[in-house]
Amino acid sequence: MVVSLQTICARHEIGWRAPLTGAGLRGLAEEQAALRRVATLVARGVPAAELFRAVTEEVGRVLSVENVHLLRYGPDDAASVLASFGRTYGVLPAGARMELGGRNVTTLVLETGRSARIDDYGDASGPLAVGAREHGVRSSVAAPVVVEASLWGVMVVGSSDEQALPAETEARLGSFTELVATAIANAASRDELARLAEQQAALRRVATLVARGPSPEEVFLAVTDEIGRLLAADMSHMVRYEADGTFTVIARAGVRTHFPVGSRWPLGAKDTLTAIIFETGRPGRVNNYADFTGPLADEVRAGGVRSSVAAPIIVEGRVWGLVGVSSLREEPPPADSEARLASFTELVATAIANAESHAGLAQLAEQQEALRRVATLVARGVPPEEVFASVTEEVNRLFLSDVSNLCRLESDGTFTILASARERFPVGSRWSVGGKNVTTLVFETGRPGRIDNFVYTGPLADDIRGEIRSAVGAPIIVEGHLWGALNLGRTTREPPLPPDTEARLADFTELVAMAVANAESRAGLARLGEEQAALRRIATFVARGVPPEQVFALVTEEVERLFLAEAANLARFESDGTFTVVASAKGQLPVGSRLPFGGRNIATVLFETGRPCRLENVIPTGPLADHIREAGVSSAVGTPVIVEGHLWGGLSVGSTRDALPPDTEARLSSFTELVATAIANADTRAALAASRARIVAAADESRRRIERDLHDGAQQRLVHTVIVQQLALRALKNGDANVGELMAEALQHAEQANYELSELAHGILPSVLTREGLRAGVKALVSRMSLPVSMDVAVERLPAGVEATAYFVVSEALTNVVKHAHADRAAVMARVDRGVLEIEIRDEGVGGAHVPGSTGLHGLEDRVSALDGQLVVESPPGRGTRVYAELPLVGQG
Repeated sequence: MVVSLQTICARHEIGWRAPLTGAGLRGLAEEQAALRRVATLVARGVPAAELFRAVTEEVGRVLSVENVHLLRYGPDDAASVLASFGRTYGVLPAGARMELGGRNVTTLVLETGRSARIDDYGDASGPLAVGAREHGVRSSVAAPVVVEASLWGVMVVGSSDEQALPAETEARLGSFTELVATAIANAASRDELARLAEQQAALRRVATLVARGPSPEEVFLAVTDEIGRLLAADMSHMVRYEADGTFTVIARAGVRTHFPVGSRWPLGAKDTLTAIIFETGRPGRVNNYADFTGPLADEVRAGGVRSSVAAPIIVEGRVWGLVGVSSLREEPPPADSEARLASFTELVATAIANAESHAGLAQLAEQQEALRRVATLVARGVPPEEVFASVTEEVNRLFLSDVSNLCRLESDGTFTILASARERFPVGSRWSVGGKNVTTLVFETGRPGRIDNFVYTGPLADDIRGEIRSAVGAPIIVEGHLWGALNLGRTTREPPLPPDTEARLADFTELVAMAVANAESRAGLARLGEEQAALRRIATFVARGVPPEQVFALVTEEVERLFLAEAANLARFESDGTFTVVASAKGQLPVGSRLPFGGRNIATVLFETGRPCRLENVIPTGPLADHIREAGVSSAVGTPVIVEGHLWGGLSVGSTRDALPPDTEARLSSFTELVATAIANADTRAALAASRARIVAAADESRRRIERDLHDGAQQRLVHTVIVQQLALRALKNGDANVGELMAEALQHAEQANYELSELAHGILPSVLTREGLRAGVKALVSRMSLPVSMDVAVERLPAGVEATAYFVVSEALTNVVKHAHADRAAVMARVDRGVLEIEIRDEGVGGAHVPGSTGLHGLEDRVSALDGQLVVESPPGRGTRVYAELPLVGQG
């Protein structure tokens, strides 16, 4: 957009300012007059060279400097002189090219994008600094020329005075550089407007032609003429990509080349721009063909072409061809050539699509009718075989092919022919995947495939016998998995199949996939219902708490029936490297038999990996080999039984026929989870019963001990006290002299009874624990130990139940240290961390303690569990013992 004089003046504050006096007023007036003269030139749109000369002269006079230079930065660390003024202008004449570098104001502005100053050029460096010093420059100031936010150039002033240039020089110089930037932007804007108008006019002419519905050839010629003229290219051309890896020149304009209209050329392997655009589908350019090799590149260079730019013609999503321009000169086409070409390629694509649509409408109607017929069969739920046959007949007729077939990919690397038009391949026949043919190509890639003019190899080659010239195949994807393929081909007597055959075949393969999915869905629903019923029967057994053996037997029977298997076994893995058969459908393996692991079989793989596994067509080895061979199992799947995070055993099924379904592992896992639940429930019930029995036994033993201690101790003392007191009373009545002795003896027995009662109470729960808490209770306990015990009990008062349990943990652990550890010392620690009381008792004795062998530790485990706590005993032989307990404080009152 061109800017008016008023706008320029307003933008740069050219006009009246606050009044000044004397020399300042005269200087300001001169500067304003100079700026207005430059702004007038900018507004008039004078040629750039005239404006640049005028600016340097005005700056030199206004700032009273010896020299002024206006330079433009280049892309290669150099600057071009556009105008000079002053007595040293001959050193930097207009048009001179100066190398940048070092420390000088021109280089500083390039590096920082801001104004720069050097007050003493004795410290400056670089080629520009050397020239400046030779001509007496002592100080210099430079201001950037910024055009549309980009650094375009620089204006530099220099002075030979000993005194540095005034402080306001940068700001005053900036007013002139802004006017220069405005002039440059105006000029660029005028050029762009003219170029845009020319391009729009060319586009309108082509669009008008396309709207009239001419032949595509007329459009092609018009486009090449227009873009050649618009981009001032030496030549312009248009090509069409062919299905056989070649391209045809369909229009050209400009100088003659070695590529006449109608000539056909091999595409090559990325040795020209034509091949690059075909591969990428994006605009591209070659600025120097010297770097390219290959026959096409040689042909391009022979025609004198040095550089090219081209844009793809995209018709209905595919790369149809390209339109491009080439230059015989050293300068490559302008940087925006790709974008400008793209405007024309859209019009070309429209013309092509219009021409193709007329022929395609009839073809589309025929294809839609064929698809409707197949879709009707699918919607009616006819057997898949009927749908397959219909599809092959429809595509054979629609694509005028000589052979078509539909096949299913099998798990053993083969495929089965399910339908074949004209019965070229027998339905039901099975073939190996391999060789060079579209069926193998589709199965190897999972994508549509095409083979044109190719010698076929592989299992199908003999039946084809070299007759097929062009073949296309499309994958049939059922629920995300490659299920099969639909293939068709033409003989050598016919042209290749159309380029859009792959995409059109996909409409039919989607209907096939839907028919397969519907059929499998119906079968899957029935199977799912049967599986859920089996799981419910087993879950009912588990919930009723029946013995695990009954659950095991039911599981093997259910999975054998559900998977149509010939074998189903459940085994428990033992710690001695063997496994025990706990259930076997139809008694293939005797229940209770114990066999060692080893060889290649499901049980051994499960034991070694702990993960679901599958064995197909494997010759069995190891202890189970005879059983497997006798049962004739060729496919087996197993899943582990995990009980509370530990590998307990495995469930396996085997088949003598085809491979078991791919989802067998996942489906078996539902049954092993129920097995694990049944085992865990049984273990929990057994553990609960044992814990209750221990608690009852411990309570009975405590009562018996209290009764025994009372009878043998305090009770006998009290009886003795009563007897002695009766003797003393009788002696008192008779006046005997031994009354005092008898009373003293009675008192002694009473005191001893009181002591023994106190000791008995301490054995249940010490009074110091009840009165003062865990720290005092442990301290009293430690004081009675016969070996040194360090104590670190950093806790306050806790709930009574927690204190009592913690005390008994410490007491039992220390008692075991004294009795069994043969340790020199022990340590007790107790602390509260995040609402949990942690207790630890350590010794450095002989170790070897474990809960199952210790009645006392069993009792502690029961006490800790009653408070939802945890007891851990670590006692490796020869390395001491650590007893650790955690007791939660929340919810303990």
